[in-house]
Amino acid sequence: MTTAQDETVSAPVRRNVAWIRSALQTAIELEHSTLPVYTAAMLSLEVQNFTSYNTIRSVLMEEMVHMSIAANMLAAIGGRPRIKDLDPKFPSHGLPGGVEPDLHFGLAKLSKPQLRNFMRLESPLFLLPEEYGHEDFPTIGKLYARIRDAIVANAAELRAAVQGGGVANQVGDNIGFKTIVPTPGVDPVDQLLEGIDEILQQGEGAASGTIRTGAAYQHEESHYGKFAELWYGRTYREPEPAVELTPETEAVHFQGARIDWPSVVNTLAVPADGYDKLLAEDPDGKEISEALLVFDQDYSGMMAHLDAMWNGDPDQQWPTFGEAVHNMMKLRVFSSFTFMQRRIPPELIDDLPRLYPAEFGFLHTYTDLDKPVFYGPRFRNLNAAQA
Repeated sequence: MTTAQDETVSAPVRRNVAWIRSALQTAIELEHSTLPVYTAAMLSLEVQNFTSYNTIRSVLMEEMVHMSIAANMLAAIGGRPRIKDLDPKFPSHGLPGGVEPDLHFGLAKLSKPQLRNFMRLESPLFLLPEEYGHEDFPTIGKLYARIRDAIVANAAELRAAVQGGGVANQVGDNIGFKTIVPTPGVDPVDQLLEGIDEILQQGEGAASGTIRTGAAYQHEESHYGKFAELWYGRTYREPEPAVELTPETEAVHFQGARIDWPSVVNTLAVPADGYDKLLAEDPDGKEISEALLVFDQDYSGMMAHLDAMWNGDPDQQWPTFGEAVHNMMKLRVFSSFTFMQRRIPPELIDDLPRLYPAEFGFLHTYTDLDKPVFYGPRFRNLNAAQA
């Protein structure tokens, strides 16, 4: 479904400061939309410490930083970041703002098909197949590049907006998030552009032709590169002699140390109703529903606390952050010992084509239906229902 937000970002209108504010809110929504999907894959790992877990977690943490940077940028130019009621609605076609409309993905365990989705999601333009080139925003980077151009084009008005102060808070100056505040001798436009560049480098790489960041980020692999390491089962290593990185030569750049495939809990990919039809016929459905609800309440609490960090009392910012982190940690511990331990009755798995005829292909692609199947996190934001 196309929203007014999508139309605002994609339409051929004058990209003024109002457009930039709208586009930055879309960027917040886009960055948030990756968090439940990456978290669901991370939580499906039976051992939550080894390479695969830490790789996904590192991307997840940087996506949270990117969402925070976009929120700080919006707050700096007079906007008010909206986080509390964000609800991406999985499974989805594309990302918020009309970005990557070809991408169909949802909440599921870690698998090769899901990793391929992650790589598509984080792909730099130079590694993208030509078939997607017709899209307005075939990559996340393309949206941020459009925002970057608009910042440069509206530099004088943005300088005045930053100097005038905003209605929302800046968050994270002492925990590493990029903040944009009036600073003697510092051009606020440069601060805004630095925020864009951090997001672009960590997501795609320092420049066309590389999937590594620059020196400021210790030349780490981009998000695309990290997921590609898990896909190929090898760490990134530049070949000798040097070979240009292209879609055709990509595999030869991943011939480093071996990364074995992890043990994964075979959770059922989450249908659009959040398992409601399944739970209605599961003999233990009431108990499992209650556990899923507790998870959703913690997730919703985290979203509300994050929103309050930007839009609430600045004197309560760090206690609020502590509550958000507390909710975040509860998601991992609680899910691992409750509903993710509950096997879905085999007869209900056999009945999935009847229960979910339109979504069975999705469920079958991202779940091994020939093995025991378990419930996974569904990430219902209860605040969205109340908005």
